[in-house]
Amino acid sequence: MPTPSPLPTFWELVAPADWTAVDLISDLHLSAQTPRTFEAWAAHLRSTPASAVIILGDLFEVWIGDDARHEGFEAQCADVLAEAASRLTVAFMCGNRDFLVGGEMLRECGVRALPDPTVLVAFGERLLLSHGDALCLDDREYQQFRAQVRSLAWQREFLGRPLEQRHALARAMRHHSEQCKRGKAVEDWVDIDKGTAVRWMHEASTPTLIHGHTHRPQHEDLAPGFVREVLSDWDLDDARQPRAEVMRLRRSGLARVPLAG
Repeated sequence: MPTPSPLPTFWELVAPADWTAVDLISDLHLSAQTPRTFEAWAAHLRSTPASAVIILGDLFEVWIGDDARHEGFEAQCADVLAEAASRLTVAFMCGNRDFLVGGEMLRECGVRALPDPTVLVAFGERLLLSHGDALCLDDREYQQFRAQVRSLAWQREFLGRPLEQRHALARAMRHHSEQCKRGKAVEDWVDIDKGTAVRWMHEASTPTLIHGHTHRPQHEDLAPGFVREVLSDWDLDDARQPRAEVMRLRRSGLARVPLAG
């Protein structure tokens, strides 16, 4: 029988009493090639009635280091985040595409960094938040890659390279990722390990897990007393299947708010 994976530390984010709603989003995969998705994101941050917006990873298609934030598309994104954070709470959890977003960028924008996983305590509820990739244990090749690129040694070496080299390496990694997914329907992508997810939830005393990463929005009962909500990815530049959705938490409960018609 395989040894269970070690449990992570469960950090907590406790909502202030004056919060009225929390928006949860993930997997926007923003880049200069997704102008409609970028505009929808910026418009949502300007108009949301929520007191807080929590981004559960893969806001960016790629992030090659905080020193890239001063020019071009990255600078536009930083400006949007900073403007939103001047009016409401914005929190960010790294995903598998933007794991190099660092404290320098977030501090400058006024955005709160969230460890993965984090327990959100709000409106009398405890919800476990994760990007989701750490739970996809059946994808052993990816888990090895994840451990490598999350190491301080790898990140120091990568971030020490010139920006142009980092751009080239990021393109190569994205190409490899796309090649691995080619010919597979989204439904065939590796899902989270549900047994491990329930162990996490039990240990964190949370009946609900909210995650992204899989691009398969759904509500699912994982075990008696334990459910998961999977966030939608965003893509308004795909004319065949435009999609964008927010998961909004209020005192009355969770609701999905579609932003794409």
